[in-house]
Amino acid sequence: MRIFLIVLLSLSINKFAYSQKSEIGNWFVYFGNQKINRNWNWHNEIQYRNYDFIGDTNQILLRTGIGYNLTENNNNVLIGYGFINTQKYIPDSDQKQESNEHRIFQQYIKKKNFGRFYFLNRFRMEQRFLSDDFQIRLRYFLNINIPLNKKTLEKNAIYLSTYNEVFVNTENKLFDRNRIYAALGFVINKNCKVEAGIMSQSLVQSNRNQFQIVIFNNLPFNN
Repeated sequence: MRIFLIVLLSLSINKFAYSQKSEIGNWFVYFGNQKINRNWNWHNEIQYRNYDFIGDTNQILLRTGIGYNLTENNNNVLIGYGFINTQKYIPDSDQKQESNEHRIFQQYIKKKNFGRFYFLNRFRMEQRFLSDDFQIRLRYFLNINIPLNKKTLEKNAIYLSTYNEVFVNTENKLFDRNRIYAALGFVINKNCKVEAGIMSQSLVQSNRNQFQIVIFNNLPFNN
């Protein structure tokens, strides 16, 4: 619980480090990772991002990909595709401007646990096909899960989940954004879990906080 409070304090510091007023929205997120066989898996993802709790759409993100484990249940390499519909408010207006992005990405995931600490490292490269531009972006994601009422992430475990993700462009304005997150999660069974928490996203000149409700579904095809 002390770790949870420390992360929440970090979120607050991250928030007030920027001069612009922060706004709070909400993301509903579904992550699917279906094992096809011993080596291959299918990733599928839906994110519904709002300016408020629900109903004022900011983005709809759909992402999918095929992955391969270099070692048993670990060291996963994946190639995928993402579609992102963005509805952004025009400055000083109640009107929105809509745009679509098509994205190809490659990633590598390595998992490791030390006692009660479960680490996940993800390295991702994205080729972003915007309506009027093409960009390449690099991302590094570090996630730590810590069970609180049990020794492992087993059925009925309550756990703390934290992550930090930094985004870097390959052109001018090297820094793109940073995300820091803290949540409480519950393991329903070995294939399903849920989380609820808050994420603070920092850009060059702004900061925005998001509540997140996340569902993880790892039910395999070959069960």
